[in-house]
Amino acid sequence: MTQPWTVGVEQEFLLVDPETRRPVPKAGEVAQRADGRFDVQRELTPYQIEVATPVCRTSAELGEQVLAGRAHLAAAARAAGCLLLASGVPPVGTAGPPPGTDDPRYRLMEHTHRKLLGGQGVCGMHVHVGVPDRATAVLVSNALRPWLPTLLALSANSPVERAEDTGYASWRSMVWTRWPVSGPPPHLDSVEHYDRLVHSLVSTEVLLDEKMVYWDVRPSAHVPTVEVRVADIPQTAHEAHVFAEVVRAFARTAAEAPPAPPVDDVLLRAAYWRAARDGVDGLGVDPRDGRLRPARDLLGELVGFCADALHDAGCHDLVTAHLDRLRSHGSGAARQRRALGASPDPRDLVDRVAAATTDPAAGLP
Repeated sequence: MTQPWTVGVEQEFLLVDPETRRPVPKAGEVAQRADGRFDVQRELTPYQIEVATPVCRTSAELGEQVLAGRAHLAAAARAAGCLLLASGVPPVGTAGPPPGTDDPRYRLMEHTHRKLLGGQGVCGMHVHVGVPDRATAVLVSNALRPWLPTLLALSANSPVERAEDTGYASWRSMVWTRWPVSGPPPHLDSVEHYDRLVHSLVSTEVLLDEKMVYWDVRPSAHVPTVEVRVADIPQTAHEAHVFAEVVRAFARTAAEAPPAPPVDDVLLRAAYWRAARDGVDGLGVDPRDGRLRPARDLLGELVGFCADALHDAGCHDLVTAHLDRLRSHGSGAARQRRALGASPDPRDLVDRVAAATTDPAAGLP
């Protein structure tokens, strides 16, 4: 049973060839070699694989499960003759062309959404937080809207595609905006408002079903959880752990705080674009007032808002130490760029990211 303020994480990864470092369509074989000890799922393309943690109650448990899931998948990938890679987009090569994963639902998506599926081999991380009820999930969704660009900046880990710097810290988020229902959710008046919107989107065949609601926050229709989907897959297990704890702490804090006024949709989209381009190492748009501020200042304000909940979960020091490390070592996107510039062979970048994917010490202060 999901209980309030529990947390679970879904992590999506690329599978790459150990020689060329290009994506390889081996998800089916990797899934078979994963022996069932973890919840492993195939994704939209056969170049991707996903692992989910169980429902976690403590921060220590979450950190252990995030890393253990990565290690388990990496071992299955090696047995299948490939490498597990935590990057939002493939740094070398592409996750395509189609065909995609041989699944009836994915085949129907190829028919209904057509060429939009090309190049969609991108990897994110989804955080599920247990809440008391669906009304609380809607409240948390509304409260998160102005902070989603800051969370995107914190997670940015996809600056390089086809061995070239895209100029964006999170190119994955730019690719993902092709979907008709993606990016920030609307401000919701109630659970019924959310359900009406989803029903209309499905009945008009914009979406196949409610699973295609790809907003960056969505209340579950079946269990009392809120899912936050804004993140690139973090490069390290440590970064994934920190991100998930910030999301959980924010949800708990927002549930007990007075509702904030809605932010303007235009400013929110502008803040998303700036966060995707500059990440945590640059400037960010504060969608509450439309002003430019250092992204790290916005991140500090976000962590300050939920500091009590972080202390209660026993992870405040973990999170604040990571903020300090960001100042000296940079984000996943910054580290990818440094690796790209350090060698004339982009395969070296892939090797560094692959090593960091399962290194339990990577990202620690």
